[in-house]
Amino acid sequence: MIKGILFDMDGVLVDSEEYICRAGIMMLGEYGIKALPEDFVPFTGMGENRYLGGVAEKYGLNADIEVMKARAYDIYDEIVKGKLTALPGAKEFILHCRSKDMKLALATSADTVKMMINLREIGLAAETFDAIVTGLDVVRRKPFPDIYLKAASELGLKPQNCLVVEDAVSGIRAGKTAGCRCLALTTSFGADELGEADWICSSLGTVPQEVLMLLD
Repeated sequence: MIKGILFDMDGVLVDSEEYICRAGIMMLGEYGIKALPEDFVPFTGMGENRYLGGVAEKYGLNADIEVMKARAYDIYDEIVKGKLTALPGAKEFILHCRSKDMKLALATSADTVKMMINLREIGLAAETFDAIVTGLDVVRRKPFPDIYLKAASELGLKPQNCLVVEDAVSGIRAGKTAGCRCLALTTSFGADELGEADWICSSLGTVPQEVLMLLD
């Protein structure tokens, strides 16, 4: 029985990948590095420490990750203003879950500052969620299960009573390892790469009927 929904953020509620990638490229450019968008793909969904730090390592840059992140977030905050919108069906699905008395958690590998920027831009209050867990709240980030175990605990639920909504391979693995059922969205990866998920759909506007029935 599903009693709680654990939402990832990027690729589930909002598509900010283009902009954090651009911010990362601009930030690394200040260090003299000409990073490419494809450099960031292997680190998608793992939080900015790996997303930015992994590319920095690839190019041999040994800089303070906190300094790099702070600069990237400053750039990100500027370039996303008026550009981000909630992904199709996201707000409607949240309202549907609320109408079914589901407990809701936001479980994102992103740092709090990026999460708040995203929520601000898509017009979704932090209070929408009963619990929020960010990458700063766990030692091990996705694909480890820690963030979803903590999110379920914060809701007072067992992982097996939670549905994880994810878009990344690392996130699906984290959710399944935690013991949750997983709904994968094909916003960042193809369906063939998300085979570990219990259900796969294109957006929260096309959630399978089987999943909706579990919320009744």
